[in-house]
Amino acid sequence: MAGAHVLGVAGSPRRHGNSEQLLDACMAGVAEAGGVVDKLVVAEYRIKTCNGCNVCSVTGECVLIDDMRHLYPRIDAADAVIVASPVFFATVPAVLKTLYDRCQPYWARRWVLGEQPPAHKRPGALLLARSGGDPYGFQAAVITTKSVFAVLGVGYDDELCVAGVNAPSDVARHPDALARARRIGADTVRRADPPGG
Repeated sequence: MAGAHVLGVAGSPRRHGNSEQLLDACMAGVAEAGGVVDKLVVAEYRIKTCNGCNVCSVTGECVLIDDMRHLYPRIDAADAVIVASPVFFATVPAVLKTLYDRCQPYWARRWVLGEQPPAHKRPGALLLARSGGDPYGFQAAVITTKSVFAVLGVGYDDELCVAGVNAPSDVARHPDALARARRIGADTVRRADPPGG
């Protein structure tokens, strides 16, 4: 029997940078713990920005036609969600924020159309990397992600924030952070698929 299906979201506009390397370590931990890895690289998809039309508050569905039609089913199928992102001006970059904003139909179904929330939250975690010069740190990225997780029925169970990384290879100088990311992956599988659950 397959283990927990873990959606790993790479939220950087740049491929194979520090946050994606943290995610890859995390997904290795998922696989080692018997989980099923589904890695979603947001920058590889054409996603339009939410235009605030509010049609989803009537229909429960987004009217925009783009690659999100492929991503909603992956979000729905996940037993757990892990997001990795760099920090741009104290929050997540535009490519990831666009994905976050397009989760508005989930909000509309819950809070406008009255769909019942799930009986229990799916496990969730956030991995963040930043260079370290911004005085506002990680908090805006954390709060924004917590807001989206709440709408998706995802808990905020683990967090890894790594400062002082800028060049794409910098995270390699933080073996403790990579090891921690790996443990987060394994722990997420255990939360999603507890023994006897």
